[in-house]
Amino acid sequence: MRDATKESLERLCEVKGLITLAFSHQAEDVVVLDLLLKHYPRSFEVFTLETGKLFAQTLAFHEEVERFFNLTIQKYHPSPKALLELERELGEWGMRESLENRHRCCRVRKIEPLKEALKGKSAWVTGLRAEQSITRAELKSVEFDETFDLLKFNPLSTWSETEVFEYIKEHALPLHPLYTEGYRSIGCSPCTRAIEAGEELRAGRWWWENPEHKECGLHLKGAQWTS
Repeated sequence: MRDATKESLERLCEVKGLITLAFSHQAEDVVVLDLLLKHYPRSFEVFTLETGKLFAQTLAFHEEVERFFNLTIQKYHPSPKALLELERELGEWGMRESLENRHRCCRVRKIEPLKEALKGKSAWVTGLRAEQSITRAELKSVEFDETFDLLKFNPLSTWSETEVFEYIKEHALPLHPLYTEGYRSIGCSPCTRAIEAGEELRAGRWWWENPEHKECGLHLKGAQWTS
C-alpha cells in the first residue's frame, strides 16, 4: 500500500463522528470502497448523487456494486421543484450553451444534494487522484474542505490509473461496463463521452469547455463555488 494511502486511512480512523464515501461509480470509487471495508474498523455511509441524467449502464452497475459488497449505497436526489424549474428554462441540452448554464445544472443536480449528503458528517472520502486533471494536480491525501467545512480524505491521491485497474483485477472487483467502450471518466450522460487515443483522461467530461473549468463544483479548493 502506498504511503499516502496508508496515512490517509490511518488518519481517517482517528476521526470522531460519522464518515461517508462519495461513490460516483468510477473505478477509483470501487477501489476506495474495498479499502475502507478492509481497513476502516467502524461503520460508514456510502452515497451517490442520482442526478436524473445518469447512463442506464451506471444505474445497472450501481445495483451490481451493492450486490457484490452486500451494502446499500444511499441515493441523494435534486429538489423536484428546482429540477422542474431548471428543465423548464434550460431544456435537455441547455447546459452546453454556456459555462453559467452548466454550472447551474451541476448546482441543482449535484451540489445541493451533496450538501444534504454531507450534513452531520465529520469527514468524507473520495476516489480522487492528482493525475486525473490539472484542476486536481495539487491534491493531498488529507485536506480540509473549505467549501463544505469538513475533512476530506483522498486515499488514492498518488495512484496512477494503471494501479487502479491492477487493483481491481487483482481483487476481482466489479468495473463499470462503459470503461470497455472508451470512457475514462463517467458522469451524466449529456456531459460525458468516450475519448480517443492520446486524449487527456477527463477530456470526455464537458468536452466543449476549457480544461481549467472541468469541475462540477464537488471538488474545489479555497473559495466557495458560486456560479
